[in-house]
Amino acid sequence: MNTVMSIIVHATWDDEASVWVATTDDIDGLAVEAATIEALEPKVKEALADLIELNGISSPLAEIPIRILSEQHSHIANPHAA
Repeated sequence: MNTVMSIIVHATWDDEASVWVATTDDIDGLAVEAATIEALEPKVKEALADLIELNGISSPLAEIPIRILSEQHSHIANPHAA
């Protein structure tokens, strides 16, 4: 049985699908998406609760902290480009 003290979730913007995609290396199986980062959070929490139970994850904590780190790539025009 694995033990966790916190979970780090990476939320990345998918330009092609126009959604935020959440994944984590801390627990197997997380792959959730939503149109906004605000809509993603409750989906992540629900999925993680299920995955913790399904994967037999334990923790001595009453509440396991989740950190959702978002990343979105963008571009700006280079004023010095020819």
